[in-house]
Order: sequence, then structure tokens, then C-alpha cells
Amino acid sequence: MKFQLAINLERIDDSLDMNDVARHTIEMVQMAEEGGFEIVWAAEHHALEMTIAPNPFQILTWWAGETSKIRLGTAVATAAYWHPINLAGEAAFLDLISGGRLEFGIGSGAYQREFDRMRPGLKQSDAWRYMQEMLPAVRELWKGDYEHDGDYWQFPTSTSVPKPVQADVPVWVAARSPITYDYAVRNKCHVNCWPLTRPFAEAELYKRQLDEAMQKADNGWTPRFALMRHAAIYDNDADSDAALRAIRTVLSQFENLFRNAGDVKNGFPASIPLDELKGREQYDPEMLEENLMFGSPETAIRKLQGYRDLGINEFIYYSSLGLGHEEQKRSLKLFCDEVIPAMR
Repeated sequence: MKFQLAINLERIDDSLDMNDVARHTIEMVQMAEEGGFEIVWAAEHHALEMTIAPNPFQILTWWAGETSKIRLGTAVATAAYWHPINLAGEAAFLDLISGGRLEFGIGSGAYQREFDRMRPGLKQSDAWRYMQEMLPAVRELWKGDYEHDGDYWQFPTSTSVPKPVQADVPVWVAARSPITYDYAVRNKCHVNCWPLTRPFAEAELYKRQLDEAMQKADNGWTPRFALMRHAAIYDNDADSDAALRAIRTVLSQFENLFRNAGDVKNGFPASIPLDELKGREQYDPEMLEENLMFGSPETAIRKLQGYRDLGINEFIYYSSLGLGHEEQKRSLKLFCDEVIPAMR
């Protein structure tokens, strides 16, 4: 089984100093590289302290200079916020200066709040159209001169400067719906998926959608397929309690963003009070501990074996859940020392 790390610069409130956040983030990336992780992913989000990522390529360029072998992925570049020439050049420059370590992830974007600011008037539910026009344009620009006359962008003959070092840059698409799986396989992209806090059955659904897309496309393409879960590995009750408190706080902030409630001050989304969420299955501590990659090393191994038996042999360890820095490091160390060797 292969392992990947998704990590954000994050602050749940202003009690953390940004210098400490940055230092912690790079230390986690370096721990992952030494521990056997293959890829590290950086997101793109805007005006939100819980995911401080205004430009994933800037973050990955920083990580490239502090690492030597781990591959560097965008998860994801939000297509509607970019121009194709700009996106192609930024991605290719990262590939150049990292020695060919780029994994290019592209997607539609998450929150209507961000679209209201970054692309006013665009509904999040329509943003997939921009992603599907963007990707072929970027690939053509990487090859050489290309003119584009599309629905969302038009430009005369141009090219990506620089060009990627890799002859065939791996492209990843974040997929949840059948239409996205179909697009990814038709266009020979790899796929990552995130079942959020939903149970194992959600992973089964995604794997079934992937298999159906491959059958429909019938183009000989077998994508890499990676599944992401929030992860916290612990060997004591205190760390277990801390992880569950942290993830419930973060999920209550996500709830604010998904509702587009507007209660965001200085970049910090207000938490929807947990007492308003009683009876909501996705916030039940026992459910969270079972569905997420939470638990002892032995529990994590059991869960990963279940995914592997399903045909998912790449796992994205999502470390960013508002947990304290020391608890995050203990969790990652346990995963590297005890879980990864068992799965290999």
C-alpha cells in the first residue's frame, strides 16, 4: 500500500503564531518523507485561517526546497480561479525546480463563500464546467504553441513557459460524483476521493463508480485511486479525547462554510454550536472514531486492510483537523513506525 499526506497551514483561532504554524507544517512534511510517504498535497483556499493556502504552488515550492524525494501535489488547484496560461506556467515551474516531482491535482472548488469572492456570480455547482475546459488547455500548453477559444477562456497562440520536466505529468482529479469519475477515466487522470465522515459504504460506492467509469471508457486506462481520511493515531485516552474534540470543532466550522452562513471574522469561521447538532450522525464521537482513520496502530491497520481488500491501495493521511502540534507529531510518528511497515 502507498501513502500520501495532506496537510494545511491551519489556525482554528488566533492563539497560534503563524511562525509556529509554518514551522510545524514543514516538520510534518519532512517526517512524512522520512517515514515513507510518497506524495504530500497542498490545497488552495482563500481568506480562511483554517486552510491557509492562497497558492498551492508557492507552498509546494517551499516544501520542495526543504525535501529531496517526496512528490509534490496540488489538492487541488481550483480551475475557475485561474487562467490556463498562468496555471500551466506555475505548475511547470514547480516541476522544473523540484526536479520533476509535480503531481498536478485539479478540481472544481468547495465553498460557495470562496466563489462569491474569487469568481462572483459563479455557482459552486457549476464550477466543474471550468475544470473540464481547463485541463485539456493546460495539457496542450505544456506541449507547445496552442490557441484556445472556449466558453470561459479565449487567447491567441501561446505556450507554457517553462515546460514541465516530466514528459507526462501525473494528473489527479478529486471525484465524488459519477460524472467526475467518467471524466477522469476518459481523460486518463488519476483519482482521489474523500468520503468525509461517512462510513465504509461510501468508499465502496466510490470504488464502484470508478469501476463503472473504466468499463464505460474502455480505453485501457487504469488510474491510481487514493482515498483520504482525517487521521489521528493514538495509544492513550488523552490523545483520543483530544483528537475527537478537535475534529468535532473543525467539522462545526465546516458546517458554517457549507451552509454559507457568513459568520466569518478575520478569516475564522464561527463554530456552529454542538448543542445545535445533537442527533446529527456526522458529529457522533463513536461514529467519527470508527469511520475516520482514528484509533490505535492496530485499529488503523485493520481499517487499511479493509480498504486494500476493496481494491484501494493508496491512502491519503489527512493530518489537518485542528489537533495540537505535538499530538499531530505523535500521531504521524506512530503511523510511520507501526502502521506503514505492517501494510507493506
